[in-house]
Amino acid sequence: MTADSAIVQKDLTAAGAQVREGGAADAIGDAGDTIVPAFVALPGSTDEAAAVMRVAAERELAVVVRGAGSRLGWGTPPSRADLLIDTSRMSSVVEHAAGDLVARVQAGARIGDVATVLGAAGQEIALDVPAAATVGGVVGSGLAGPRRLRYGTPRDLLIGITIVRADGTVAKSGGKVVKNVAGYDLGKLMAGSAGTLALITEAIFRLHPLAAARAYVTADYAAVSVACDAVAEAANSPLTSAAVELYREAPGGPLYVGVLLEGSADGVAARAMRMAGLLGTSDIAETAPEWWPGAPDAADGTALVRVSFWVSALGTVLDAIDATAAAAGVSPVITGSAGAGVLYVRLDQDVSAEAPDEHTVRVARFVGVLRRALAEQRGSVVVLTAPASVREELALDGGMHGTVPSLSLMRAVKEQFDPGHRMSPGRFPEGI
Repeated sequence: MTADSAIVQKDLTAAGAQVREGGAADAIGDAGDTIVPAFVALPGSTDEAAAVMRVAAERELAVVVRGAGSRLGWGTPPSRADLLIDTSRMSSVVEHAAGDLVARVQAGARIGDVATVLGAAGQEIALDVPAAATVGGVVGSGLAGPRRLRYGTPRDLLIGITIVRADGTVAKSGGKVVKNVAGYDLGKLMAGSAGTLALITEAIFRLHPLAAARAYVTADYAAVSVACDAVAEAANSPLTSAAVELYREAPGGPLYVGVLLEGSADGVAARAMRMAGLLGTSDIAETAPEWWPGAPDAADGTALVRVSFWVSALGTVLDAIDATAAAAGVSPVITGSAGAGVLYVRLDQDVSAEAPDEHTVRVARFVGVLRRALAEQRGSVVVLTAPASVREELALDGGMHGTVPSLSLMRAVKEQFDPGHRMSPGRFPEGI
């Protein structure tokens, strides 16, 4: 450690947080394209986090925030990471107002632990995401699972948030009342921001009662048009689907459609029978089918692409994916919330004898051609995860994010919240 590094670590420690040097376990990025932060700070409160952020501002340190770390590999890796702020010590359910269906939770709290606390009162944060994920990570990544159709994404369930800005200023928005709309809605702004605007330290969520019963109605179809009709029927039905999911393992294979219904035991049973009639199936179960996706994820070496679209364009999107896959020579796995207009296309590493760089070119070609094919549908094609070689190839054809219509607005917001561009620099396009 140099003399300057020792001084910085001393200043960070004086802020009240636990501080250590960064190591291999703190590396950000993937093989061949990683950054190891010089320091790791673990604040235990909003005040400690604010003090750490003030030191970072004074020392002009680039800051990256880590919750569970499972989504740090999404998108483009940051170009700098001098200080990694780990939120694991901020892990409490600060307040649970069961009568008001509201909970205030620290950012480092794991979703599974929060679910245990809230479940004791028969309530939940209606986000079906991994139990190990942290509250701040879920909000920052905008992570949502199948039930987004009924309950929305994190931005829809947030009614208040506490953040620390890049200069160490603490800011709050919203409150503990569901209908509180006073002030600027920082929660919606922070949702999906990937740590590029501020450090989230607390979040206040609107809760829902735990369902007494669940039923999964599933069907499989050979024809794309029939599967799309089934998705539309289920998503628009007055039977109130909590989720309408779609899965296909390979181009030309059967399309599986699954519908989740929640509610009272008698009500769910009756609705499930009616839904089965709509889908032309008899497959009803209390547990999810094996292919039921949960929150999106991808193994190392896999490219994961999110396609967002108007639900009415589902057939066009599926046809475009098939045609593009054939032209690019790839075999994508499709899964996701078709009823909510979101699909995830997974392109696994090709284990055939072909050269690795050929697979890279094929994946990049697939993404570029699909973007152009869906441009008229106003569809969005974003690469969530990809090996470094694919990211480099995509840089020539829209990058990880493609065309971003709101880029000028994003730049303006970034300038307001982080004028020094020290919060996860380079995570978003054009240096945002």
